[in-house]
Amino acid sequence: MTGAENKGNELSRTCNSFHLDKFGTGAVMKRLAGFLLVLGLLPGCVPPGFSIFTPIPVPPWVAERMEEKMCFKADFRTPILPPIPAGYRPLCEDPPDRAAILRAMPRVVRGVPYFYEEFRDDIKFSVEKLVDVIDPPRFFPLIGPAQLHHCHYKCTVYYTETLESSYPFPFQCKRRRVEVVYIDKDHLHQFATSPEAQQSMARDMVNPP
Repeated sequence: MTGAENKGNELSRTCNSFHLDKFGTGAVMKRLAGFLLVLGLLPGCVPPGFSIFTPIPVPPWVAERMEEKMCFKADFRTPILPPIPAGYRPLCEDPPDRAAILRAMPRVVRGVPYFYEEFRDDIKFSVEKLVDVIDPPRFFPLIGPAQLHHCHYKCTVYYTETLESSYPFPFQCKRRRVEVVYIDKDHLHQFATSPEAQQSMARDMVNPP
C-alpha cells in the first residue's frame, strides 16, 4: 500500500468520525432529550419524584388555614366609625357570631386517620358582654383624634369531644367539655370638635372621594 493510499484511508476515517460526531451524536442527544421530556410530562412515579405533574398529598387542615387567612382578615382589625353625635351613647351591639367563636377556640388536634382522630359535636354557645366603655378622645397615629370603644365578650362553648381510634386498639371516648373564649370587638370613633367637622367626617366616610 502506497503512501498516497494510506493518507486517503486516514482522511476517509477522519471524515467518517467527523460525520458521526456531528450527526450521529447530535441525533442521539436529541432523542434522549425528547425521551426525558416525555417522562417529565407523565404523571405518577416514573421514576419517583421525577414527574412535574405528580400529585402531592395535602392535609385537609391546610385549606382551612388558607381560608381563614384570606377570607377573615377583619377578625384582627380595628374598624373606624364616624364621630359620635352629641347626646348619643353608642352601645356594643355587634357580638361575635358562632363562626368567629369557633375560629377563636383552640384548634382540634391534627390526628392521623384510623390511628387517632378528634371530633367536636353538639356545640352550644353562650355570649356574655363584659365591658362596654368609651375612652376620652386622644390622638392615634395615621387616624387623628378618636375615641376607643371597648367591647369585650365572654363566650362559653359547650360541646361533646370524641376521641376515636381504629388501629391498633379500637376505642371511642366521648366526654362533655366546656371552653371559655374572650373576644374583643374594640373599634374607634373619630372625634370632631364642631358639628360641621362631624358632618364632614361622616359624609367622607359614607361617600369617600
